[in-house]
Amino acid sequence: MLPFGLDLFAIVILVLVVGTIFAGVKTVPQGYQYTVERFGRYTRSLSPGLNIIVPFIDRVGNKVNMMEQVLDVPTQEVITKDNATVAVDGVAFFQVFDAPRASYEVARLDAAILALTTTNIRTVMGSMDLDQLLSHRDEINERLLRVVDAAASPWGVKITRIEIKDIVPPADLVSAMARQMKAEREKRAVVLEAEGQRQSEILRAEGEKQSQILEAEGRREAAFRDAEARERLAEADAKATQMLSAAVASGEPAALNYYIAEKYVKALEGIVTSPNQKLLMLPYEATAIIGSLAGIAEIAKGAFGPDAPKGGARRPTGPGTF
Repeated sequence: MLPFGLDLFAIVILVLVVGTIFAGVKTVPQGYQYTVERFGRYTRSLSPGLNIIVPFIDRVGNKVNMMEQVLDVPTQEVITKDNATVAVDGVAFFQVFDAPRASYEVARLDAAILALTTTNIRTVMGSMDLDQLLSHRDEINERLLRVVDAAASPWGVKITRIEIKDIVPPADLVSAMARQMKAEREKRAVVLEAEGQRQSEILRAEGEKQSQILEAEGRREAAFRDAEARERLAEADAKATQMLSAAVASGEPAALNYYIAEKYVKALEGIVTSPNQKLLMLPYEATAIIGSLAGIAEIAKGAFGPDAPKGGARRPTGPGTF
C-alpha cells in the first residue's frame, strides 16, 4: 500500500495530464474558424475539425463565423434631393472570408457594417429625387453594394447583398402622388381617345378616297366602253352608207328606199316611246312609208329571184288602204 503522500501526488499528476490534453486539443465546428493567440499575439487559425495547440501557451482568441450572415438595417429617415422625407429600412448580407482580419482589423464587426450601410443609404438615396427613389430600387441596391463592399473589404468581409425593403413617403405626399397619378392616367386616356378618333378619321378619309378613285375608274371605263360602242356604230353607219352609195351608183334605188324607211321607222319608234309624249301628230301622207315597204319587196325579189313569194307588200290603190 502506497503512502498517502504518493497517492496525492499521483492524483495531481493525472489531473494535470488530463487538463493538458483538454487544453491542447480543440474541436472546431463546421462553418467556423478559431484564431490562435500565443502570449496575446495572433499565430494561426484553426480549421473545422480536430486541432492541437500548445497547452497553456496558445489560446483560442476569437471564434469567427465563416457562414453568410444577415444584418437588419433599422428604419431611418432620409431627405431626398427634392427635399422629400422618406422612411427607409433594409437588410444586408455579408460573409467573412478572412478570419484574422475580421478579428483584429475592426472591433465589433456587425456594428461597423451596420453603421457603414446606414451612412451610405443616406448618401446614395439623398442624391436622388423622390421619383427616382421609388422607381430605381435596383440601381440603389447596386450602388449601395458597390460602395459598402469596397469599404468593408479591408476587414476581410465580403458584402454579398444589400436590399432596400421599404420606402415609405409621408401621408400627405402619398395623397399628392395619388392625385398626380390619377391626373396622368386621365390625360393618357384623353390622348388615346383623341388618337383613336384621329385614326378613325384618317381611315374614313382613306376609304372615301378609295371609293372615289374606284368610282372614277368605273366612270372612265364606262366612258371608254361607250366611246368604243359609238365608234363601232359610226363604223357600221359609214359602211352602210358606203354600201348604199355603191347601190345607188349601180342603178339600184331600192336599197336607198330601204335605208330611208328603216330610219323613218326608228324615228317614229323614238317619238312614240318617249315618256313625256302624250299626243302624237303625224303631218305626212301615210302612203309614203308603204311605198318604202314596196322597195323592200323589190330588194327581196332581187335576192330570192323570180320565185319570191307573191304575198309581199303591194302598192296601195288609194289612201289609207292596205
